[in-house]
Amino acid sequence: MYAALISLLISGFLSATLLPGTSEAGLVLFLYYFPDSWFIVLILLTIANTLGSMTSFFMTYFIPKKSFSDKVEKLVKKYGTPLLFFSFLPIVGDALPLAAGWLKLSKLKVSIFIAAGKFFRYAVIIIVFFKVNITKV
Repeated sequence: MYAALISLLISGFLSATLLPGTSEAGLVLFLYYFPDSWFIVLILLTIANTLGSMTSFFMTYFIPKKSFSDKVEKLVKKYGTPLLFFSFLPIVGDALPLAAGWLKLSKLKVSIFIAAGKFFRYAVIIIVFFKVNITKV
C-alpha cells in the first residue's frame, strides 16, 4: 500500500507541473484497491498536487519579466489570485501558476486558491466514483 501511495503522490506532484501526468486515474485506481483510505489520500494528494503547482509558480517567480501568453496574463491580471482556483483544469491550468509567479502575485493567496481548486477536483472525483459522503468525516 505504501509504495502505491508514494507513486500516487509523485504522480500528483508531477501532474501539476508542465510534465504530463494522470493523477486522477491514479486516484481512482488507488481507491479501487484501498477504498477506506479516501480521506488521507484526498488530503495528501491535494498537498502533493498543490506543491507541484507551487513549483511551477516559483519557477517563474524568480526570473525577470519576459513575454508571456497575452491571454493568460490578461486573465490573471483581471481576476487575480481567485483565478488560481482553476489551476486544476487541463492545459490552461498549468499556465495559471506560471503566470501568477511571473506577475509576482501573493504566495500565500496563490497557494490557498490552488489548494482549494485541487481539493475540490479530487473531492468531486471521490464522490462521483466511490459515492463517498465527504461531509461525514
